[in-house]
Amino acid sequence: MRGLISFTGILILVCLPLLSCADEEDKYTWESMEVTATAYNAVASQTDSLVNIAAWGDTLKPGMKCIAVSRDLLKKGLRYDTPVKIEGFEGVFRVKDKMHGRWVNRIDIFMGVDVEKAREWGRKKVVIQYGIPLNEGEETNLVGK
Repeated sequence: MRGLISFTGILILVCLPLLSCADEEDKYTWESMEVTATAYNAVASQTDSLVNIAAWGDTLKPGMKCIAVSRDLLKKGLRYDTPVKIEGFEGVFRVKDKMHGRWVNRIDIFMGVDVEKAREWGRKKVVIQYGIPLNEGEETNLVGK
């Protein structure tokens, strides 16, 4: 009996995160586009004086899966906290930062303080998928937030 209870507990712990991911996927229509992807770090030479604070006020920490987007992409639906899948990466990233207005059709992948990793990434053309909420009326990720 104890074995069955232990097995059931382990099964719940393993399957519960998978179910929540499926629910997350089902909340969006996924659109694709090709963009230029670069990488950035939370270091003074690449940001302003508040190296860990993103454009909307989020505090970025190493290991977070987040990106900055060029301002033209904001108008295409990649708004604050939009989920984004990036070709070549596992998992889902979130839009947490905006790039300078001079950049077009570009994302910048946050790589914490690992400058060497960002340099190795360089600049690449990648296909991204981004989630548009199925219930636009319930959408909370606004361009101006």
